[in-house]
This record gives sequence, C-alpha cells and structure tokens, in this order.
Amino acid sequence: MSQNNKAADNYWKKIIVVMSLGWVAIWIYRTILTPVYPEIQASLGNISNSEVGAIASFYFLAYCGMQIPCGILVDKVGQKIILMCGFSVFILGTLCIANANTLKLIYIGSMLAGAGCASFFSSAYSLSSANVPQERRALANAIINSGAAIGMGIGLIGSSYLVKSLHMPWHNLLYIVAAILVVMLCVFMMVIRRKVNTSVAADNVSAQAETVTKEETPGSLYSPLLCSVYFLYFCTCYGYYLIATWLPSFLQTERGFDGSTIGLASAMVAVAGVPGALFFSHLADKFHQSKVKVILALEVLAAVMLVATVLSPTATTLMVSLVLYGLLGKMAVDPILISFVSEQASAKNMGRAFSLFNFFGMSSAIIAPMLTGFISDLTGSKELSFMISAGLVTTGTLLFAVATLYKRKPVVSCSFSQS
Repeated sequence: MSQNNKAADNYWKKIIVVMSLGWVAIWIYRTILTPVYPEIQASLGNISNSEVGAIASFYFLAYCGMQIPCGILVDKVGQKIILMCGFSVFILGTLCIANANTLKLIYIGSMLAGAGCASFFSSAYSLSSANVPQERRALANAIINSGAAIGMGIGLIGSSYLVKSLHMPWHNLLYIVAAILVVMLCVFMMVIRRKVNTSVAADNVSAQAETVTKEETPGSLYSPLLCSVYFLYFCTCYGYYLIATWLPSFLQTERGFDGSTIGLASAMVAVAGVPGALFFSHLADKFHQSKVKVILALEVLAAVMLVATVLSPTATTLMVSLVLYGLLGKMAVDPILISFVSEQASAKNMGRAFSLFNFFGMSSAIIAPMLTGFISDLTGSKELSFMISAGLVTTGTLLFAVATLYKRKPVVSCSFSQS
C-alpha cells in the first residue's frame, strides 16, 4: 500500500516536470523567430509587417483549429498516443521552416507546427487533473506553466544573441528547435503511462461529484459560467500574444532598443511571470473561496499595465510596466483559470473542456499578430494595439464578474466538503 502511494506520489511529480519541459520546447519555438522578424523580412524580399505577422497567425490558426479534435481524441485514446503523434507533426513543421526559401513554405511549416502543438494543452492538463491531488492542483499547474516562461526567455534571448550578435542564419534556429523536440518525444515515450493514476483520479472525481450536480451532462461545457471563462481567456491571451509576437519589433522600431537588449527586455515579461504564477496559485489553493477574487484582481491589474506600457515616457518606466505585466498578467492567472475549469467540468469531458478553453484563448493568438501588423502598416505604430488589448481584458473581466455574481460557484461548496 505504502509502495503504491509512493509510486503514485512520484508519478504526479514526474508529470509536472515533463509537462513543464514540454512548454519549454513549445515556447522556444513560438518566440525564437519574433526577434528576427527584420532578418526574415530582408531574406524574403522585404515583405510587409502584416505578411511576417501572418507567420504566427498561421501557426495559431492550425493550433486553434485542432484543439477540439485533440481534446476529443485525448478523452478517447489517451494522452500519451496523442502527444507522440502531435510532436512528430511538430518536428516535421519545424524542419519545413528550416528548409524554406519562400514565405508560402514558412506558412505551411507554421501550420504543421501549430497542428502538432495542439496535442499538448488538453493532454498536459488532463494528466495533471487526473494525477495531481486537488489541494495542490493550482500550484502544480503554475509549475507546469512556468515552462512557458522559461522557453519564452530562452527563445527571445537566444535568438537575439545568435542572429543579431553572432550573425547566425535565422534558418539554423529551427534545426536547434527540431533537435529539442526529438529529445522531448523520447521523454514522453519513457515517462508517460498509457493509463492514468486511478487512485488519485478516483479521489479527484469523487471531490468533483460533491462539488456539482449537473456537470455530468455535455451541455455543462457551454454553461454561462464556463463560457464567460472561455471569453475571459480569449481577452487575456490577446494581450499576451501581442507581446509575444510584436514586443521585440515595438521596442526596436518605436522605443529605440537594440541588439540583445531587445530579447532581454522581452524575456523579462516571461521571467517575471514565474514567481507571479507560483505565488498567486499558492494563494488560490490556500484561500479556495477567494479564487474568483484573485482572478478578477489580476485581470484588472494586467489591463492597467498594458495601458502603462504605451503611456510610459521613459525606457525605465516602460520596463517596470512590462515586468509588472509579466508578474500579474496571463502567466499568473493561467493556472488559476485552469484549476477553475477543472472544477467546473465533468471528469468524462475534461479533455474537451480544456480544448474548448484553449480554443477560445488561442483564437486571440490568430487575430493579434495579423491585426497588430495591419494597424502598424496603417498608422505607423503599434500603440493602438496595446490599448485594444487592455480594453478587451477589461471587458472580459466584467463579463466574468457578472457570470459569477449570478451563479453560486461550485468552488465554494467544494471547499466546505474538503474541510
């Protein structure tokens, strides 16, 4: 018995580490090209900002489009098989971009990479929901999410240094990413089990059953409360992916940053997100009844920081705004929202719930890069895009607040049942 408990305890900890490394690999890919957009534009005949922004948009179009199919397959087939297949496609897409000499081939590679990455979100968080004890779930999700911040930092700083300082051809960056993905494929094969930890999963399902009475019906996936969370995640992601794709260019062309400083400044957003996510997730786990209040406070502060980024008169105040956005923004609120969704969704539909949640969030990642490029071509500045993102976060926060006011949260009854 004790040996089984020890093995179960070790397995959920391994899951956290492996899923965090998965995010590291994905985010290295997602950010490794953004600091070298000018070099990509020059190598392809000085294409426009909207055309280069579409590289990210095509990635997220495929990523978003495959979310729901992958969520269904995760529920039916299992996480390990879906992750293995998805990362194999991801590798093919990365190699396609590495060998591309036209914009069309880059778009095709981006779509393949996005389709492959779509396997990760519902797999990762259904694995954590099934294996991690409920009282540690938000913190566990924060640790998993910290891989995104680490990967973002590596991608931004490494790309800026290798291409801008060492003058490496930008194509070579993709070969480095492909090698990392092959390593991750081997890690998934060795660590992830075909079957979930049934004892922990049963405990989680039991707690879930005490929490709600109607989640066992598929319609609960589209309840007003969950729909408000989906929309809030769309708004939250819009600002984050605006920063992830266009902040380096904004700092270089409009604020006078240069060289590796661009990557360092951009990476600080991601790095600041790690302590923010860990602290606020621990807070949400400790004060379970106040989880919604934590979400609302973080979203409001993130909107303020997005506005402050535009209005900052000096480089110092701009950096402070960006660091505070990293500390209080998407990275901090993500694990709490994921934990909230896991408490609202049926155990049978967990993969689909996470795929819907991520589908709506990643829809913004399709829109933000292209729309920001279009606004930049039209106005000569990206400042309006930051203001739009702040307005969206504010709107999503208000709708979520209204939805929680008119529905008694299952989280409250769950905390009473655990005490």
